[in-house]
Amino acid sequence: MNKTLKAGILIAMLVVPALVFLLLKGFGQNHYSLPRYIPRIDSASGQVMTVRRELNGREVTDTLFRTLPDFRMTNQQGQVVTQAAVKGKIHVADFFFARCPGICPKMSSQMQRVQEAFLNDPDVVILSYTVDPKNDTVAALQRYADQYGAQPGKWHLLTGGKREIYDLAKRGYYVTAKEDDTTSTNLEDQFVHTDKFVLVDRDGVIRGFYNGTSREDVDKLILEIKVLLHESNNTAKTTTS
Repeated sequence: MNKTLKAGILIAMLVVPALVFLLLKGFGQNHYSLPRYIPRIDSASGQVMTVRRELNGREVTDTLFRTLPDFRMTNQQGQVVTQAAVKGKIHVADFFFARCPGICPKMSSQMQRVQEAFLNDPDVVILSYTVDPKNDTVAALQRYADQYGAQPGKWHLLTGGKREIYDLAKRGYYVTAKEDDTTSTNLEDQFVHTDKFVLVDRDGVIRGFYNGTSREDVDKLILEIKVLLHESNNTAKTTTS
């Protein structure tokens, strides 16, 4: 495959989704929506739980999805951050550690792009949780924040209890974050954490997983945040009309 053809395919992959979004946005009412992840399962029956709600003037049965549980962390400024920081907002979450020599710098560079895309939109927030809270003190997180231009109030780098962080990764965002081979001199072996960025909507429901080391996947994330913003704006207009 020659370079021109490869370039053409790459451009099409990036442009077509954007054109689809613009068309959906510009032509009347549409029913395009991002998928929702992690349905609630009834522990007794093993069945997916449902709820009755109104849609376009009629009552329908809808799947009930898991939402982000409560948490209490401390950010790079030493401020306590709870679920209230993302209540009613769209947020992107990831897991990292400041000494990470491998995928973390790539992920943080891509998260810079997400921050830049929504820097002036207060409805979009970024939460980055350290998997190494013992070493990632407030001061260490502030240095890391300075390195990647994390803006106060927009991009929170969070530390807290190790068990709480690992439980939140597993039971809140449904990704991997854990301590591994602590005897290894290789930092990459000491901690295991996902490379995924997780997109969470205003209701605390997961709407997407993206490879945080991939520029193309982060382009998709940025686009789908815009889709969610448009979706929630339409819902608000419908509610108030």
